[in-house]
Amino acid sequence: MSTDRYQTPLAERYASREMQYIFSPDKKFRTWRELWIALAESEKELGLAITDEQIEELKANKDNINYDVAREREKEVRHDVMSHVYAYGVQCPKAKGIIHWGATSCYVGDNTDLIIMTEALKLVRVKLINVLDELGRFADKYKALPTLAFTHFQPAQPTTVGKRATLWMQELMLDLEDLNHVIDSMKLLGSKGTTGTQASFLELFEGDHEKVRALDKMIAEKMGFKAVYPVSGQTYSRKVDTRVVNVLAGIAASAHKFSNDIRLLQHLKEIEEPFEKSQIGSSAMAYKRNPMRSERIASLANYVMADAMNPAITSATQWFERTLDDSANKRMSVPEAFLAVDGILDLYLNVVDGLVVYEKVINRHIMAELPFMATENIMMDAVKAGGDRQELHEEIRRLSMEAGKRVKQEGLDNNLLELIAASPAFNVSLDDLQKSMDPSKYTGRSKEQVEEFLSETVAPVLAKYKDVLGVKAEINV
Repeated sequence: MSTDRYQTPLAERYASREMQYIFSPDKKFRTWRELWIALAESEKELGLAITDEQIEELKANKDNINYDVAREREKEVRHDVMSHVYAYGVQCPKAKGIIHWGATSCYVGDNTDLIIMTEALKLVRVKLINVLDELGRFADKYKALPTLAFTHFQPAQPTTVGKRATLWMQELMLDLEDLNHVIDSMKLLGSKGTTGTQASFLELFEGDHEKVRALDKMIAEKMGFKAVYPVSGQTYSRKVDTRVVNVLAGIAASAHKFSNDIRLLQHLKEIEEPFEKSQIGSSAMAYKRNPMRSERIASLANYVMADAMNPAITSATQWFERTLDDSANKRMSVPEAFLAVDGILDLYLNVVDGLVVYEKVINRHIMAELPFMATENIMMDAVKAGGDRQELHEEIRRLSMEAGKRVKQEGLDNNLLELIAASPAFNVSLDDLQKSMDPSKYTGRSKEQVEEFLSETVAPVLAKYKDVLGVKAEINV
């Protein structure tokens, strides 16, 4: 590794090798050659003077890219596409004259971008599915474990650990719907020519409009796409990049929310992210167990959400059939959004796979608050026994304030049950009240909701994608 120049942390620290390869120069230039072959094959099938021998020569040299020749040529002509056309022609002397026939640079450049983004979206989907699968296991395991729920980060009616996990899953399920929509709607630019009018191809086919239309469709099919965008300028609409990065930003937002909850739970000592045997939490405070993976999820998520502005601005500021001020921004904003989300999902999977749940701490916290939360049930039972609802509500309110003052100002235990038992308004013994302090009585349908959600909503999705399950994340640092 070179240490005397900038290295992007997305490649060095966060993104997987698989995602990095999708956006690598090698992947791009190999795809260019596949597109040139698809163009030549389609043109031959539609009657242009291209031989089988030329096609075979192109195929024989598809993966043997002579990068040195292309680099030297680019120094002379200052044009990356024409440099690679030249380099391919050096290897394919018989086919040299028909490479890139009728096409403009965006034929390879933009079609390749669409192909690469589609492949990257599918990798994101694989990892998202595996995060859902792992979260589902966690939710099912802890579906009945009562825990304090919070509104405004203040103790509220209890839920279960598993039910809370389904909230994280629900957001990812929404992301998956959006992701599938974007993947299913991806198309190729096809062969549209310099300003999108297909004039060069109409000339090649001597005015035969149907052959020009067929060329578009044939190239798409050869490259694995169902369709091309019906109209374009020289480039595909940069609105496509906006849609793609927006769905990545949505995934980032969901992951950020999860990381917030985990960090708060780790502060409460209820649930912790994985902490390895030799891991150091702080250079000064040796006892610390910082939630560094969750913090990194949040950090990368912030980057992706901010990065989503870039394609939107680029799309908004394109002029007529094209300008080149999209180029530098697009080269960075789109790949880096994918690399960051790839890192986020690897971290998400790693954290969920190693979550540690401290059930006794969870129970201690819920039992300290449960008397307050049980007051509604206690009041309803007293009304059933003949009490006045309004008078009982006021008595509960007064006693709750007294018990709360004891806890907050004096640092003592919650004695609300004792206060209620001593009040003649309720006519209930302390023993009976204590018997009612089973947290599972106050979690409503949490357990059942988890079971229903996993079986009715998640299971069909996991069954559909069963062939991609089993991914394990590797964290570099």
